Amino acid sequence: MAVRADGEARVSDGTATVPRGAGRGALVRWFLSYGAFGVPQAAGPIVFALLALPLTGDAQSGAAIVLAITLAQVAGAVPVARLGRGWNAVGYLRVLVGIRMVALAAIAFLAAVEAPFAWLLVAAALGGLVNGAAFGYLRSVLNHLVAPAGLPRALGIAATLGEVTFVAAPVAASVLGTLDPVLALLALSALGTLPLVLVPGVAHATAPAVADGGASLVTPAILLWLGCTLANSAVVSSIEIGAVSLAMNYGLAPEMGFIFTVALCVAAVSGGVWVSVRNRMPGRGVVLGYLGLMSAGAVLIAAQVSAVATVVGAVAIGCCMAPLSTFYSLMLDALSPLHRKAELFALARTANSMGIILTSASLSLTSLAVTQAVAVGAIVTAAGVVSFAGRGSAPER
Repeated sequence: MAVRADGEARVSDGTATVPRGAGRGALVRWFLSYGAFGVPQAAGPIVFALLALPLTGDAQSGAAIVLAITLAQVAGAVPVARLGRGWNAVGYLRVLVGIRMVALAAIAFLAAVEAPFAWLLVAAALGGLVNGAAFGYLRSVLNHLVAPAGLPRALGIAATLGEVTFVAAPVAASVLGTLDPVLALLALSALGTLPLVLVPGVAHATAPAVADGGASLVTPAILLWLGCTLANSAVVSSIEIGAVSLAMNYGLAPEMGFIFTVALCVAAVSGGVWVSVRNRMPGRGVVLGYLGLMSAGAVLIAAQVSAVATVVGAVAIGCCMAPLSTFYSLMLDALSPLHRKAELFALARTANSMGIILTSASLSLTSLAVTQAVAVGAIVTAAGVVSFAGRGSAPER
């Protein structure tokens, strides 16, 4: 993969070879690890609500646990990732996943013994502190398993598996949580710990030594794609978090909010399949088309025309999720210094979390209409900046 002077990246023509230690079996294990890694996060909102209910009398207290994890993830992503320099990436990933498992098990234990709710928040923060860095290292391992020309397909498959996880895990959390929330958390956390045994070992997966005093991650090109990641997350989370409010806004029963999230996820899975089959990095014009379609979907939802129109908007957004997230990941990969890839991928995870924080805070403090307007503003701004940044650049090949 090469980086042009304007910050654009191009996937290599396929002449690169797969690094040593890679193979189809190793790649399948990585895919399974990627899908399993997101289980605790996907199931968290439901299972934490069920855990909090008997402790506080209010299921909404579970949101405080999610917030503690998210804030800690934002704070710890880059520093914790930086501590892994010089470690083997797979070995450090296993350590971080192990720490997360201990933190989640501590939440379950504290809930079982009816400890003060504040202690659950402390344990949650510990898990969140390592979560972003763990994702960064998991993503960096993929670079050692796939040649650059195969990264679009691999990331498309990963995005598809991620969406399947975010559809299936909440259902599993609901079913298991009605039986025993503590056992539900332990079972789902155990699934999230599968990368401990599934991620293939790669002996040479160690960041190179720092050259020229290190390179900054705060560059205009990197900030551009991190900002786009945040905007994508804000739009998607405005639907996922506001699903119940959207249903009630149209006079539907609160539980009917699932129709919007299911439409979003099904479309996202379709988008992931498209990326995997195509296996090409899109040009900037195509990316602008995706951003335009996502913006149109967000505007359609914000207009609150009808439930059907909102479903159409969710489908438009979902179709663009995997192509855009794959493009952002490839761009950041190309722009990252070799010794700071895990840090940058952790930072991308942080940007994603900040988008969730933005919309959840807006929905909590303002209204559904304001939250949807914020989402529209974020994605339209991202589209405008990408369009402006592409002016005057060299013609694409």
